[in-house]
Amino acid sequence: MYKADTIAAVATPPGEGGVAMVRLSGPDAKHIGREILAREDVEWKSHRLYYGKVRDPARGSLVDEVMFAFLQGPRSYTGEDTVEIHCHGGPFVVRQLLGLVLARGARYAEPGEFTKRAFLNGRLDLTQAEAVLDLIRSRTDKAVDVALGQMEGGLSQEVQGLREQLVDALVQVEAAIDFPEEEIELLQREELARKVVGIVDKITLLVDSYEWGRLIREGVRVCIVGRPNVGKSSLMNALLGVDRAIVTATPGTTRDFIEETVNLNGLPVVLWDTAGIRDRTEGVEQIGIDVTLERLAESQGCVLVLDGSSPLTGEDMDVMERVRERQGLVVINKFDLQQRIERPAVSDCLPGLQQVEVSALTNQGLDGLKAALRDCFLDSAEEPEVVVTNVRHKAALERARVSLVEVHRAIDQGMPPDIVAVDLQEARDSLEEIIGTVTNDDILDRIFSQFCIGK
Repeated sequence: MYKADTIAAVATPPGEGGVAMVRLSGPDAKHIGREILAREDVEWKSHRLYYGKVRDPARGSLVDEVMFAFLQGPRSYTGEDTVEIHCHGGPFVVRQLLGLVLARGARYAEPGEFTKRAFLNGRLDLTQAEAVLDLIRSRTDKAVDVALGQMEGGLSQEVQGLREQLVDALVQVEAAIDFPEEEIELLQREELARKVVGIVDKITLLVDSYEWGRLIREGVRVCIVGRPNVGKSSLMNALLGVDRAIVTATPGTTRDFIEETVNLNGLPVVLWDTAGIRDRTEGVEQIGIDVTLERLAESQGCVLVLDGSSPLTGEDMDVMERVRERQGLVVINKFDLQQRIERPAVSDCLPGLQQVEVSALTNQGLDGLKAALRDCFLDSAEEPEVVVTNVRHKAALERARVSLVEVHRAIDQGMPPDIVAVDLQEARDSLEEIIGTVTNDDILDRIFSQFCIGK
């Protein structure tokens, strides 16, 4: 549990805005609100929005005109009495209002403490609480859909169902331990073995969904590379739909990398437009090339751009050698011009990379490039029904799977029920860690420390 004090924080982003919100939660939230809100006639009924004026009780001076609401626990986000004060969004006004609240006994909330209290009060399980953070950080509509699905309990229900199957198995195994004189057969060993295999298969599906979910949640970093003047910056601008990178016919124009994010049907892709790679350079351009090579090493994939209107050069071959083992695509740019590039030579050098024909000038082939780039990293496979996006969940599922493999081995070898029960219990504990039935303060602190203050 936690100390039942009253916490407060600004629940809206810092900076200047039209409206900001200060949130209080805890046993004294209503009392503190009454002290600073000059409305004696307000009944403070739950879940109603009121107009009022905030005054400094010590000086009697007006601080702001606000709208406020009282949310009586347990029908609030945290499960506690909560007051939300919507004030004007100037930083000075917000600081004054928060200062009044803290001066009257509230404590400044820790990162994620409101959501942590929601979990501890049973308003959310742990996967739902973590999905709140995923929703806040979502960068695409697909990431929002996945986070909302988890907030509604999609993953929780799946894990809870697997846990209940393990509990049923444990009940019968422990009965065989407690009443050996009754000659209770260990769940009819073949039946128990089949049940364990079925659970393992479902856990495997969840584990396999992680890579798909991670990419939707975190995105992928892609480095656009090639020799100078093949159209890297033009391609970057075409993918973004805006002129973000400078485009000229002069080699070496791009000296540093440019970073932008594009949404490819739900997959956030961070594009790095980099300096052209070539030999015999010096000074600032060489520094830019060094940065390109660093970004290429840090990226999760690459888009190699070649000039389709020109024969392959030695510089092209050098860049192809550098990306030979990388995941990504080859873009044959300037496809609107007469083609002179030796396509078989490209295939021989990079047999594993798909070639996509594009004109960054006319946008010809751009939709095909976006689809190919998405499929390159996300695969065109059907979206999993239940998606795991959190590495903590994946690790717990893998531990449960390992324990169940041991259960199956013990059953197959005819080991006694107490040996089987130990591994079943470990598998159950691993699943319970995911939803927070079994947890510890260190795990909770690590999870909620990633939240912003006020959430």
